Amino acid sequence: MKAPRPALVVVLAGISAALHVGKLPPALPVLQQELGVTLLQAGFLLSLVQLAGVALGLAMGAAADALGPRRTMVLGLVLLSVAGFLGGLATTPAVLLALRGCEGAGFLLATLPAPALIRQLVEPARLGAMLGVWGAYMPLGTAAALLLGPVAIVATGWPGWWWLIATLSLLMAGWLWLAVPAACDERLAAAAAVGRGRIARTVRAGAPWLIGLGFAAYSAQWLAVVGFLPTIYAQSGLPAVYVAPATALVAAVNMVGNIAAGRLLQRGVVPPALLQAGYLAMALGAILAFAPWSASASMEVVAARYAGVLLFSMVGGLVPATMFWLAVRLAPDEGTVSTTVGWVQQWSSLGQFVGPPLAALLAARSGDWSRTWWLTGGLAAGGLLVATLIGRRLRGRNGAPPGAPPS
Repeated sequence: MKAPRPALVVVLAGISAALHVGKLPPALPVLQQELGVTLLQAGFLLSLVQLAGVALGLAMGAAADALGPRRTMVLGLVLLSVAGFLGGLATTPAVLLALRGCEGAGFLLATLPAPALIRQLVEPARLGAMLGVWGAYMPLGTAAALLLGPVAIVATGWPGWWWLIATLSLLMAGWLWLAVPAACDERLAAAAAVGRGRIARTVRAGAPWLIGLGFAAYSAQWLAVVGFLPTIYAQSGLPAVYVAPATALVAAVNMVGNIAAGRLLQRGVVPPALLQAGYLAMALGAILAFAPWSASASMEVVAARYAGVLLFSMVGGLVPATMFWLAVRLAPDEGTVSTTVGWVQQWSSLGQFVGPPLAALLAARSGDWSRTWWLTGGLAAGGLLVATLIGRRLRGRNGAPPGAPPS
């Protein structure tokens, strides 16, 4: 029996990395006042983290397979810390933009190797459950930043908020280095050294494409909805004092789906069923939240809309945890697990990069958010198709027990 504690340290490291992504939205109003950040620059500050994933996900995943997951995660956390400390000293938007790009690279390095590392740290019977916990790292980090950011900024200013998170990541880098056995790097490095061409082997395989497309279908609609919640709430008549906790709750309930997916995978529920449930819930929740018949600003309709968004995020959380499980399960071979996760992350980042602009375009053309469900419904339909194709591929793998790592 392997102790679960090192795997939990990996999850905590991921949460500390996610705080760097979520720290920006609460600080934007202050940055606009103190540094003169324009609305366009604010948009780039938000998207630069995802741009790194779009451009470098596959390459960084391959590098993690070669370097070793433990070393790669520590390197990413240190890079996040350095960029965060320097970011708190920034006096111009240009410097902050450049450092935000560095944070994007650090975030990828700190998160891509985690599934491969968790796979080594827990026994196969617990892999599904632990990957479900890992899938919650992003919503938990985002929710924590949305809740704590305004308080920290008032107390310390935005530079203090940057330095606080940078310090946390540096401490997590040290804890991870001490808690995770060095043998984890040696084992995967040996597997990766069997042959070069990790990127080619990953791209030639069909499963990583399906998982990536499915993740993009999820991430595009999730960020398109959650990213515009403050605007949607304002138009729905929600008092401003409730906007931050309401948005944080929507991000936080995504953890429920992630953790539930891990438990269900551990109990033998087939991944396509979880994916189908997640995509269907996202489609139904978006219809409830944005359909024209709920355009009234009455409190009953506001509550119904909010319930729809909660359904969208919570049950939709079944998707990312299942996708992480599939990325580990269907990687072409032992030496391409992080490369496969990198390829999936690249597609996920692409979805996050294009989803919000498409939602904004629909809203601008219609004059309201009533057509948002067209976008989410189309993406959910694509996700359902991918889930069906993944099911066929899984049925083609003879005799592999649920939750077992690839041979």
